Amino acid sequence: MTEKEFWAFINTAVAIKGRMEQISSYSDSCDTQIQENGRYIGGHAVLFNGHDRLSEDTIRKIGSLLFDRFVSKQAKEAILMLLAHHPKKVALEILRKYNKNPDKELTYYAKTALWECRIWKE
Repeated sequence: MTEKEFWAFINTAVAIKGRMEQISSYSDSCDTQIQENGRYIGGHAVLFNGHDRLSEDTIRKIGSLLFDRFVSKQAKEAILMLLAHHPKKVALEILRKYNKNPDKELTYYAKTALWECRIWKE
């Protein structure tokens, strides 16, 4: 799967299935931790109805993009969000692997996604 194919997949899924209902808030702050947390919370907008029922094969294809240095930060944030909310073990394994050597600017996002995935698995 390429980044372009990933975005086409997301856009089609949202168009057909709709977005998950969500409530979120944002607090403006000079604190980078608060800014990163706000960006992560806002990232939930990528979730579509049925995102948690993707096949393991699809999760692996999407997850492989995390390890491609040419994939954009925006795409990796969306991928991390999808994996964070997927109940299958394969999503957790991909997040664990990525967290061993995440893109520097995605360290917080990756750790938070791993934490959230662990919660969904319990």
